[in-house]
Amino acid sequence: MNQLRIRAAAPADAEDVLAFWREAAEGTSITDDLDGVHRLIARDPDALILAESAGLLVGSVVAGYDGWRCSLYRLAVLPAHRRQGIATALLDAAERRFLAVGGRRGDAMVLEANGRARQAWAAAGYHREDHCRRWVKPLEPVRDAGRATGPVS
Repeated sequence: MNQLRIRAAAPADAEDVLAFWREAAEGTSITDDLDGVHRLIARDPDALILAESAGLLVGSVVAGYDGWRCSLYRLAVLPAHRRQGIATALLDAAERRFLAVGGRRGDAMVLEANGRARQAWAAAGYHREDHCRRWVKPLEPVRDAGRATGPVS
């Protein structure tokens, strides 16, 4: 394997990241668009961590920290580059980030049907918690007289 470079994503990486996720990631997300990736990078410039080999994007992980929780999403490696330590390097970078900001525990979102991902997370020392489940609701902007309304202060 060529020298692996781990770095934070920049806004200019957004299109490449989306193309990479279409090839390497399992499933899709409501935020898989340019606006979603740009918002992530603008909100937390260190959260989207990329792995490159010989200039090729070969891996990603989102290591989000909101001041309370350390959340991991979108751990993905190009199929032809798997089993070469890339996911481990990405998780090491994410965990160093979390420790630097005072994080205490990393929580990973893992698709239940993705057996390969479950094995990778377990190998990295993560375990499934069965006492809780994720509850979700896609959000749509509320319109009031033609204007979107934001959070109440």
